[in-house]
Amino acid sequence: MKRSRINDIMAEADEMIRSYGFVLPPFARWTPDEFHVRRDDARQVIAARCGWDITDYGAGRYDEMGLFLFTLRNGRLADLQRGGGMCYAEKLLISKQDQLSPMHTHVIKAEDIINRGGATLVIELFGSDDDGKFAEDRGGTVWCDGIERVYAPGEKLAFAPGESVTLMPGDWHAFWGEGGDVLIGEVSTVNDDETDNIFRDPIGRFAEVEEDVAPTHLLVSDYRSWLGGGSPG
Repeated sequence: MKRSRINDIMAEADEMIRSYGFVLPPFARWTPDEFHVRRDDARQVIAARCGWDITDYGAGRYDEMGLFLFTLRNGRLADLQRGGGMCYAEKLLISKQDQLSPMHTHVIKAEDIINRGGATLVIELFGSDDDGKFAEDRGGTVWCDGIERVYAPGEKLAFAPGESVTLMPGDWHAFWGEGGDVLIGEVSTVNDDETDNIFRDPIGRFAEVEEDVAPTHLLVSDYRSWLGGGSPG
């Protein structure tokens, strides 16, 4: 993705987020130079990979297959492993109309996916086989706003603003906005986007960036090269 396009997406996303009454944290507004100067103060932000995250999954077709994310907070894998402490994470996402976030699952992360505003969020679901791999012929069970729901293989569930679903490791899912763009909330266990996204098809998690202009703000995937940090947990 061109850096100029990423900058535009950031500005558009910030405007949409504010329109639904959410405001991103102060570090979201830092320029790369400000982030570099304050990198010691922001060491937890950097280590937890909080911040801007825009991906086309390496395919170069963001409007067709992509996702905007902003990680607001993220816990520590060590706390999760010992069973106490900061074991949670929170994100805001934007799924544009008919923009696919491709089929994937997680090994560790359980997550609530919440339609925070906009159009309808559609989530397509499949279950796992006995080895945790994608199973075209298996469904499963999810909780929709606390109500148990059994899904058939490939069933598409629709969520209006205010509605949510709880996905567990092994629930394979893809999603997109239907009828317009959707602001999505994600509340989960500790998030590790480098290793805990298992895609059905061989695609990448992060975009390859073409530096045609200077960045307005850093992506989480920039932290290691720009700031010398960014390992999960």
